[in-house]
Amino acid sequence: MKTNSLILIMFLLVWQVLFTTCRTTGKSEYEFRETNDDYRLVWQDMFNNNVLDERNWTIEVNGSGGGNAELQYYRQENISIGQEPVSGESCLVITAKKENFKNKTATSGRMTSKDKVSFKFGKIEARIKLPQTANGLWPAFWMMGTDYSFSGWPACGEIDIMEMGNSTGITKGIQSRYLTSACHWGTNWNGGVYPNYAEDTIVPYSLQDDDFHLYTLKWDNTAIKMYLDLDKYPDNSPYYELDISEKTTSASAGNYFQKRFFILFNLAVGGNFTGIWDINQVTALAAGDVHMYVDYVKIYQKGKVDEELESAATNRTNVPASKTNPDKKIELQ
Repeated sequence: MKTNSLILIMFLLVWQVLFTTCRTTGKSEYEFRETNDDYRLVWQDMFNNNVLDERNWTIEVNGSGGGNAELQYYRQENISIGQEPVSGESCLVITAKKENFKNKTATSGRMTSKDKVSFKFGKIEARIKLPQTANGLWPAFWMMGTDYSFSGWPACGEIDIMEMGNSTGITKGIQSRYLTSACHWGTNWNGGVYPNYAEDTIVPYSLQDDDFHLYTLKWDNTAIKMYLDLDKYPDNSPYYELDISEKTTSASAGNYFQKRFFILFNLAVGGNFTGIWDINQVTALAAGDVHMYVDYVKIYQKGKVDEELESAATNRTNVPASKTNPDKKIELQ
């Protein structure tokens, strides 16, 4: 009888440990978590549900060409949640197609977190599997200032964390390794020329292989820095760096990157960036539809007083009322 009681007690203890472990690992995906570099996870979208979370994202629908003479029409149907076939990961899927639609010769997808998720200072990272851009595709992971609606571009500021498919990469035959990043800011001046700073990086390995790659932005009140594959190579140096501490003139970067920014993902077809304006020269779509997969996007912060985050999904706001909606009710945290 004592043996049976001991077995029962041991069984109950093991069951309790397992139950506690399951409860612990089943935390809300929005709970603050510590990292090994003083950052805490404050927001993320893992794209694990069957549909896009409308609290985080708006799908853009237009054929404006993005101001870059792009060939695609952005449609809601080209944005979905699905499995990446090699890894089985549940991902955001952006699909580009060669098809005639509303006077455009291709369709694709673009989505934004404008008016839903934005932040100032911290770290943002996205794990992305890119298609073969070959000739004509232009995938991007980037951000714009939340004052875009009333300040316009480029005064709102733009941070391009990852762009591929540039015409220079095409000319050199290194499209899969030619990474472009940039910041744009200021107002039009001197005949329409505005301040900007771009860097092109020739990566020693393909970013368009059968694997995901991690693109990271670290941002504080002194600098913007971008990193590649920190999950695999944690000691990597930044592939892009911009000093934003200086504010002495209207052209100073510090006047444009000390505010909240929102997130964008898109897969453009052709246009000025690629140097291709004819759909028949877009070799990337010659064999059929192509896909850009985003496994996740995450925002981290350190809890500093100058950091800001606004997210409807987490019901978390630590910024003043919006200039565009001054009556908006907020909760300070």
